[in-house]
Amino acid sequence: MRIRYKKWARPELEASPFYVDNPENERGIWRELFKSPTNPLYLELGCGKGNFIANLASTHKNINYIAIDLVDAMLGLAKRNVEEVYKERNLETDNIYLTRFDIERINLIFSKEDKIERIYINFCNPWPRGKHHKKRLTHTRQLEKYKEFLKPGGELYFKTDDDNLFMDSLKYFEEAGFEIVKKTFDLHSEIDFWENIETEHEKMFSEQGIKIKALIVK
Repeated sequence: MRIRYKKWARPELEASPFYVDNPENERGIWRELFKSPTNPLYLELGCGKGNFIANLASTHKNINYIAIDLVDAMLGLAKRNVEEVYKERNLETDNIYLTRFDIERINLIFSKEDKIERIYINFCNPWPRGKHHKKRLTHTRQLEKYKEFLKPGGELYFKTDDDNLFMDSLKYFEEAGFEIVKKTFDLHSEIDFWENIETEHEKMFSEQGIKIKALIVK
């Protein structure tokens, strides 16, 4: 998603108690940042405006969350959304951190010592042209990187509106040695598939009649 530059985003992020400006410095020690470092640690890749992570993290205060995006403007909006949701629920933002980084180089900020237990990837760029497929967040090359810091038995939750990306991703997960636990070609028709928190993109695509594809792998 393209978004206009927001001059307020960088200053607000730098002043935020739940934003990490130099994530490379936390590699292997992310858990030490949290109030409850022994809680499970989940990661969202490409958090966008943060509606998903704000609602998820505030609902599960017994789990710690890290959300990553590359664009300051997006992260600025995510920061504001997190603050708004937590304030509405009268909660402290002590189980969530936002950070800015290029996900293609994610191994520079996470290691096996971080013991990530779950990754969320929601409506990532499908990169439809063949020469760009390696940029996909679910491409085999990326999955091999995630395996380096996912705990044994760790999970990845994936949602997309794009049929080609979904079908290709099924092959990527197989190639990378992931086990498909659950999959659906119409998430909204399967109420019990998982605890689904609808993202902004998801609502838009659903209103257009596009079925949401989803899966869980480990």
